Amino acid sequence: MALDPFGWTDDEARVRERSGLVRTLRPRPADSALLDLASNDYLGLARHPAVTGAAADAARRWGAGSTGSRLVTGSTDLHAELERELAEFCGFEAALVLSSGYAANLAALTALTARGSLLVSDAGNHASIVDGCRLSRAETAVVPHADPEAVHKTLGTHPGRRALVVSDAVFSVDGDAAPLRELDEACRTHGAALLVDDAHGLGVLGDGGRGTTNAARIAGTDGVVATLTLSKSLGSQGGAILGPARVVEHLVNAARTFIFDTGLAPAAVGGALESLRLLRREPERAERAREVARTLHRLLTDAGLTAVRPDAAVVSVQAPSPEAAVRWAADCRAAGLGVGCFRPPSVPDGISRIRLTARADLTDEQIGTAVRTIVATASAGVATSVG
Repeated sequence: MALDPFGWTDDEARVRERSGLVRTLRPRPADSALLDLASNDYLGLARHPAVTGAAADAARRWGAGSTGSRLVTGSTDLHAELERELAEFCGFEAALVLSSGYAANLAALTALTARGSLLVSDAGNHASIVDGCRLSRAETAVVPHADPEAVHKTLGTHPGRRALVVSDAVFSVDGDAAPLRELDEACRTHGAALLVDDAHGLGVLGDGGRGTTNAARIAGTDGVVATLTLSKSLGSQGGAILGPARVVEHLVNAARTFIFDTGLAPAAVGGALESLRLLRREPERAERAREVARTLHRLLTDAGLTAVRPDAAVVSVQAPSPEAAVRWAADCRAAGLGVGCFRPPSVPDGISRIRLTARADLTDEQIGTAVRTIVATASAGVATSVG
């Protein structure tokens, strides 16, 4: 009898089922009636007429796809225009656009390190950073979450060694911001470089939404590189790396997820560029996103729930168990509200949560509806744990 080469997937499926960790795809209709607090569309630009119009215009002019890698046929004048404007807006010398934020982190981490160098990574970093560290071949030291003193001590044990410290700027689970000034100081003390993933900071923090490195006043300095995504505040798709021109030039020549990947589609480039220009014209969108997050936090905690005080636009609400978190998110959805659900092993601290993403275009009435729905669907375990 022939062996089943993928029979092991059935065993793993049973383990996931018993653990309550089955993930399912749920296609979203174009005209969904859900009140959306689950997406990362922080500025409400994904459906903005100017943005969708720019994306359509770019597709008509340049085609549905970029037709090749950026180094062959996949780089257009539009890509270069977006790179110039991103770098100028965020305060860096140069930028490089890639097909996703995930690819940007892999590119930066693998091309800016080498075998024998040291990577210092925050324990709460995103999966793309974790994977980049694994692929880098560098020695990786994982330090406690948001602990610059631990970074300082780790760097101090490797004097004179080529080193790169990497941290999310705003952590995606709880929405807390990294202590970037202190991390930068530790890096400068020990001659290390700092890589900041500003996926959740661009468009929300900093002067007019210029990002967390702008807020920390470290943007554009010699030892700092930032990655970001075009799929959150800019409502499009893709990623970018920002830093000194010599670093970007090195990435063009050494980053495999840039060199061997098809360039970002023109429609995504055109949409992101128009969103960036809208943010320039309407910087108040950044403050509104922060205001919505603060309001959600205040109303939820006033109602007796345990929510993490947001530093940007993510609001995390604690659930008593993984099962309760899954049920809570499902009950919210049934009541017309989309929320995120985080549970182990996606959250390393073992605390399950529902996660809300504030949007600048939410009205006060929609905020009130969301809070009432969350409170009404909270399980008895939630009420007990926060009562």
